Amino acid sequence: MDKKLSEKPIHIPVLLNEVIEGLNIKPDGTYIDCTLGFAGHSLEIAERLDNGRLIGFDRDPDACAAAAEKLAGYNCTVVNRRFSFIKEEADRLGVSGADGILMDLGVSSYQLDTAERGFSYHEDAPLDMRMSRDGLSAYDVVNEYPADRLRQILYDYGEEKFAQGIVRGIEQARAEKPIRTTLELAEIIKRNVPLKVRREKNPCKKTFQAIRIEVNSEMEELEKGLNAAFELLNKGGRLAVITFHSIEDRAVKNMFKELCTGCTCPPSFPVCVCHKTPRAVAVTKKPTVASEEELLRNHRSRSAKLRIIEKL
Repeated sequence: MDKKLSEKPIHIPVLLNEVIEGLNIKPDGTYIDCTLGFAGHSLEIAERLDNGRLIGFDRDPDACAAAAEKLAGYNCTVVNRRFSFIKEEADRLGVSGADGILMDLGVSSYQLDTAERGFSYHEDAPLDMRMSRDGLSAYDVVNEYPADRLRQILYDYGEEKFAQGIVRGIEQARAEKPIRTTLELAEIIKRNVPLKVRREKNPCKKTFQAIRIEVNSEMEELEKGLNAAFELLNKGGRLAVITFHSIEDRAVKNMFKELCTGCTCPPSFPVCVCHKTPRAVAVTKKPTVASEEELLRNHRSRSAKLRIIEKL
């Protein structure tokens, strides 16, 4: 395990009370945390189970090691794998259905705060951003992707309107030598956005977010994971998802809306011919956001949105 894990970093789970209440936990139920992290949410779930079972997924081996230690003594199985494999792993573990499934999306506090993981634009570190510590890295994306593809990633995953100039700056820099560190990339970004933008806020957030999403295939993982998770739910089971940016929230909102929608025939049709019925009902009519009290305690909760549906 990474030596920093032994320092027991302070982890404040986002929207904890709202998640626990929304999952409507049954003491003998089966629950799955798809994004285990440091087990902040999972520990609260585990403490409410008697004969129930908890399964926690995380692609980060460091997170799995820390969570396993924290959840020792509870009926919990930790799986070091992407949550898109939830159905395969459930089958392997003999689990035919779940009463509640949680996804707390995005990068974890530990990953952000551990400089050498390369997620942060505030500290210098090798360009990495791999949640699983293997495969494609941010270095590969920044130095090897064609300009057109890189530009599209910044538009699609970062909604970065200055993508053209930022990618032009990356092209010029990597033509001279590889871009190796987070602060090297951050400086290129800053040089290639308008001065007004640099004065208002750190302009690196959107580009770093976009590259991280690409490195970890987060949108593809989310689509596969949401579909697999919903299919695994028992009737009456609940799926709770916390998002942190508009791109992933839009994907969750659209899927939940689709699942909760019945007949889609035009109003002019005298009778329904699509025979579509809702497969879920919204537990949260609008996304739940952090209270003022939580915002004061945990600034990382400011962009969090919680959506919950229940399977019919």
